Amino acid sequence: FGPTYHPNNASNQKTGLCTVRDALEVSSNIVACKVMTELGPDNSIDFMRSLGVTSLVKASESENGVSDSNTSLALGTASISPLEMAAAYATIANDGVYIEPTFYTKVEDADGNVLIETSQETRRVFSEGNAYVMKSLLKQPVEGAQGTARICKMANIDVGAKTGTTQDEKDLWLCGFTPYYTAATWYGYDEPERINAYGGSPATLLWNNVMKKVHQELEGKLFDKPGNVVQAKVC
Repeated sequence: FGPTYHPNNASNQKTGLCTVRDALEVSSNIVACKVMTELGPDNSIDFMRSLGVTSLVKASESENGVSDSNTSLALGTASISPLEMAAAYATIANDGVYIEPTFYTKVEDADGNVLIETSQETRRVFSEGNAYVMKSLLKQPVEGAQGTARICKMANIDVGAKTGTTQDEKDLWLCGFTPYYTAATWYGYDEPERINAYGGSPATLLWNNVMKKVHQELEGKLFDKPGNVVQAKVC
């Protein structure tokens, strides 16, 4: 990955060849960085911008030499708000359509007259087929035997989710979605310090407790597979 950057997996174990699906299940840093080197950080930043992420800076745009155009971008080294993370994950859940976040739909007076009504930008970012493949991949951390988000599994409702832990465990994340809702949780301090979590990541526990309560009365529902997605076994 370069002369000065040598990422390791959390366990510091090299497992050899690994599929992206299996890498997501165990949060493999090495595979994530390998994918980033092939995509290119700047291409990834352009894509993230189409998902509503505004905080990333390319090297060509930097005025002080500091940028996010690094292989480590794959590991979450950039600063992104929970709101923008939720909107990006919601794009996957919405079959590839980005919907600008809003905190209200409309404001009415006491007589029911509409005083303010929000207008949300929407745009297609990627195809419905690509969205389904991403949903399928993100089910692995929830359903895999070694998945880092196994507690988020729901009965008869598909869940796609990804955990995140920064260096020295100063930031903890869980971003995920169902066919009904998307949510992103972050756990940390205003002044970063190590989080001593016992009994599981607080970000994952928070997501799990809130989302399962929200889904209690909802019918079972799976991710819809579009007709242009073909599944095949490869030897």
